[in-house]
Amino acid sequence: MDTNGDPNQPSSPNVRREVEEMQEMSTLRRRNNANSGNGVIDEEEEIYTLSVEQVFESKSVPSWKEQLTIRAFVVAFFLAVLFSVIVMKLNLTTGIIPSLNVSAGLLGFFFVRLWTGLLEKFGMLRQPFTRQENTVIQTAVVAAYGLAFSGGFGSYLFGMSSRVADQAPEAKDAKDIKDPQLTWMIGFMFCVSFIGLFALVPLRKIMIIDYKLIYPSGTATSHLINGFHTPEGTKLAKKQVKMLGKFFVGSFLWGFFQWFYTGGDDCGFTSFPTLGLEAYTRKFYFDFSSTYVGVGMICPYIVNLSVLLGGVLSWGLMWPLIEKKSGDWYPDNISSTSLIGLQGYKVFISIAMILGDGLYNFGKVVFYMVLTVIKNIKKKRSDLPVSDSDGGDIIPKPTSFDDDKRTQLFLKDQIPLWFALCGYIGVAIISIVALPIIFKPLKWYYIAVAYVLAPVLAFCNAYGCGLTDWSLASTYGKLAIFCIGAWAGQGGGGVVAGLSSCGVMMSIVSTAADLMQDFKTGYMTLTSPKSMFVSQVIGTAMGCFIGPCVFWLFYKAFKDIGLSYSDYPAPYAIVYRNMAILGVDGLGSLPKNCLTLCFVFFAAAIVINLSRDLAPEKIRKYIPLPMAMAIPFYLGSYFAIDMCIGSLTLFIWEMVDKAKADQFASAVASGLICGDGLWTLPQSILSLAKVNPPICMKFLSRQMNERVDKYISTL
Repeated sequence: MDTNGDPNQPSSPNVRREVEEMQEMSTLRRRNNANSGNGVIDEEEEIYTLSVEQVFESKSVPSWKEQLTIRAFVVAFFLAVLFSVIVMKLNLTTGIIPSLNVSAGLLGFFFVRLWTGLLEKFGMLRQPFTRQENTVIQTAVVAAYGLAFSGGFGSYLFGMSSRVADQAPEAKDAKDIKDPQLTWMIGFMFCVSFIGLFALVPLRKIMIIDYKLIYPSGTATSHLINGFHTPEGTKLAKKQVKMLGKFFVGSFLWGFFQWFYTGGDDCGFTSFPTLGLEAYTRKFYFDFSSTYVGVGMICPYIVNLSVLLGGVLSWGLMWPLIEKKSGDWYPDNISSTSLIGLQGYKVFISIAMILGDGLYNFGKVVFYMVLTVIKNIKKKRSDLPVSDSDGGDIIPKPTSFDDDKRTQLFLKDQIPLWFALCGYIGVAIISIVALPIIFKPLKWYYIAVAYVLAPVLAFCNAYGCGLTDWSLASTYGKLAIFCIGAWAGQGGGGVVAGLSSCGVMMSIVSTAADLMQDFKTGYMTLTSPKSMFVSQVIGTAMGCFIGPCVFWLFYKAFKDIGLSYSDYPAPYAIVYRNMAILGVDGLGSLPKNCLTLCFVFFAAAIVINLSRDLAPEKIRKYIPLPMAMAIPFYLGSYFAIDMCIGSLTLFIWEMVDKAKADQFASAVASGLICGDGLWTLPQSILSLAKVNPPICMKFLSRQMNERVDKYISTL
C-alpha cells in the first residue's frame, strides 16, 4: 500500500464502511428471506438466519488440492499482467495506489464463470466453480501485482539509475549508480520476494483466531466472494461486471482517442490548461485521466481533499514565496534539478512529512501491540503457541456457527513449524550469497542483520495492518535506507547499499502483511491455509517475472521516464534516492532554511496525526492526512483535481441514488482504472515500433499565438 504504493492505505475508511454495509445488507436480506416464510421470526430463528456458513452448509468444502486448479492460475496470470500494468503506471506517475483486491475478486469471478459456463453448455464441466477457487485466484493476483509496488520499480530500485542520479548530482560516484537490467531485476525479485511468506506462517493462528484481527480489506473481499456464490450474489455480480465492462471499454477508447493528439512535448489533453495558463504553470489543471478519476472514486474523500490541500499549500503558496528568495536562500541560475535550489525544498519538505507520518503510525502500531500483549499476559495467555502442532488450548470458545466452522477448517490443514523455519533460513542463505553479487556495496552482513530483525518488523506491520488496514512497509524500508546507508558510508556506495536494503526490508514486511490479509480472506471463505500458501507462492513467482517485464516495457517504450517533466516522472524514485543521499551525507548540504522548514513539517505531520486520533469522530473526518498532503509537494496538483472530480462524481451519485452507488461505484471505478491501464500496453508497443501520434494539440497564450501566426505567415 504510506500512500506511496501501499495498496491498502488509501482505501482503509472505505473498506471498513464496505464491511459494515455488506454485513448490514446481508442481515436485512436474510431477515427478509426468513420473513417471507411465515411472516414471523423469533430471536433464535433470527440468529440462525444471520449465519453465512448456514447458507453454504449444503455445499461440501473441496480439499486443498481441489481448490488449486489450472484454470484458476491461468486466469490469475492474465489478471496479474493487467493489474501489474495498472500498478506500474500509478507507481510511475503519482505513487498513489488504491486497493484493487475487490477488483481482482470481481474479475476473477467473471472470467471463471465465463469459462465454466461455456464448458457446462457443452457438457464438459467436471468441477464447479467454488468460492474457495475464487479466493485462490484473488490471492495469486494480489501477490503478483503487489510486487509491482514492493519491487521498487517506481521508488528505490529505479532510484539507483543514472537517469534519476542525473537529477540529484550530489551523488554521482559509479558505486552509487546501477542502471536497470531485466536479468538482475528478476534475480533480485526472486531473492527477496519469498522470504516474507515464511516469516509469519507460524503465527497465523494467533493473528487470525486468537487476536481476531479484522484485516478490513481481507474481510471486505471475503464478504464479496461469499456474496458472489449465493444465488442473489451471482445476479448482482453479473450486473457489476456488466457495468465494469462498459466503463472499461469507454476508458480504453478514451485513452486511444487522446493518443492521437500527443505528437510532441506538452501536447494533448494531459496538457490542457483547464484553469488558465498561469494555473497550468503551477501544476493546477485537469488532465482528463480516467485512471485518477477512478482512483478518486475508490479513495476516501479525505484522502483526495488532503492531496488537493497539499498542492494548494505548496505550489499555490510556498514555492512562489521561496522563488522570490532566489539569490538569498539559494543561488540564482542553477539547474532546476539541483538540491541546493528550489528542488531541495520540494524534495526534503515532502520527505519530512512522509517520515513524520510514517514514524507516528509506526509508534502507534507498536503501542497498541504492546498494550494487547500486556492484556493477554494478564489473562494468563503469555504462553501462546506458535503453531497448531503445539497443542495449546487457547482458542476461545466459538460464539457462532460461523466461528466454529471457520476455526475448524482453518486449523485442519496445518503448515508445519519446521517447514516455515527451514524455508526462511534457506531463502535467507540464498539471498545473503546472491544479493552482494547483484549489488556490490551491499555486504552480506548488512543482509544478515536485516533478516534477523525482519520477523519482528514483519509482525509489527502485519499486526498494524490487521488493526487499521494500513501497511507501513515503505516506512520500514526508509528506516533501512538511513541505517544501512549510514553504515556503508560515502566511500562504500552507501546510496546503492541503502536503496537495495530498503528493497530487502520492504519485500519482507509487505509480503508478510499481504499473506496475513489473505489468510483472513481464506478463513472467512473456508479456504485451506495450504491452498492459500501455495497460491501465494505461485502468485509471487508470477510477480517476480511480470513486474520486471512490465517495468522494462515502460522503460524501453518511454525514453523520458523518470524525468520530472515527462508523463511518467516516477516522483518517488528521486525522493528515495535523496533519502539515501541524506542518510550518507547528513544534513549539511541542504539550502538555507530548508532544514528548519523540514523540522516544522515533520512536527506538523505528528501533530496532525495526533489530533486525528484524539479528536471526536465528527471532527476527525475533516482533519487532513499528512502523507496524502506530502505527495503533491513534488508533483503538483493536477492528479488531485482528477481525484476530486472522482469524489464529486461519487458524492452526487450517492445523493441521487445511494443504493446503486453503493452497489456499482467500485465496478465503475475499476472499469475506469483497468481500461486506461490496459491502453498503456498497446501504447508502449506503438512507441517501441516507432509509430508516433499524428497530431500535436498545444495551448498558447493569445500573444504567443499571434507571434506564431506571424512567423508562419512569413514562411
